[in-house]
Amino acid sequence: MEFIKKFILGSGSLKEIAKLYGVSYPTVRLRLDKIIQNIELQEKEGSQPFSTFVMKLVIDDKIDLEVAKSIVDKYKESLEE
Repeated sequence: MEFIKKFILGSGSLKEIAKLYGVSYPTVRLRLDKIIQNIELQEKEGSQPFSTFVMKLVIDDKIDLEVAKSIVDKYKESLEE
C-alpha cells in the first residue's frame, strides 16, 4: 500500500519512485508488475481459489512457475477422478 501511495503522489513516475527508494528503475518496474499480477489474480480468485493461491506463490517468488504448473495440473487431475 505504501508503494501505491508513493506512486500516486509521484504522479506515476517510476523514475521518481526509483530515486525515492534508492533502487533501479527495473526494480521498481518488477514490483509494479507483481502488484498488477496480484490484482489480476484477486479478480479471478472466486473461480479457482486453489489455482489462485498457487499462482500467488509464483508471483511472490516462493515457488517456480514450472512447479506451480505441475501442482495445478495434479490438482485438476484429482478433481476429474
